[in-house]
Amino acid sequence: MMHGYQRRRRKSVAEINVVPYIDVMLVLLIIFMATAPVITQGVNVDLPQAEAEMMPEDSDKPLVASIDAEGNYFLDVGDSRNQAVDLLALADMVQSQLKLTPKSPVVVKGDASVRYDAVIQLMATLKAAGVPSVGLMTQPEQ
Repeated sequence: MMHGYQRRRRKSVAEINVVPYIDVMLVLLIIFMATAPVITQGVNVDLPQAEAEMMPEDSDKPLVASIDAEGNYFLDVGDSRNQAVDLLALADMVQSQLKLTPKSPVVVKGDASVRYDAVIQLMATLKAAGVPSVGLMTQPEQ
C-alpha cells in the first residue's frame, strides 16, 4: 500500500453559472427595444360627435382630401380637382398649400363604401405632411 500518495477529493462548487442568463436577458432586451416603436405607432383621430358642427364662416377655405369608391385620392385645390393623385403627390400638394395658407383647415371626404385602410393611409399621409388636425366630412342624416 502506498501511504505517501493520497488522493485529494475535490470539493464540489455550489455556484450558479449566470452567464447564460445574462445572454438571454440581453437578447430579450434587444427584442423589446426593437418592437416597442412598432407597437406604439398609430394615428391619433378625434372621433366625431353625434351631431356634426358646421365650419365657421370666417375660417379659411378648407383643403378637402377625397377618396372615391375605387380608392383613388384627390385634393380639391387648383386645377387638380378632378385628377387622381397618389399619396406622395397629395402630401406635397398639401405641404405647399399650407405654406400659402397655414390656417386653412384640412378635411377628409370619403365615399361610404371605401375601405377603412384607405382612409387611415390618407390620414397618416396628411399627418406626415404636417397637418395638425384633420376633420371628417359627413352628410347630415335625412
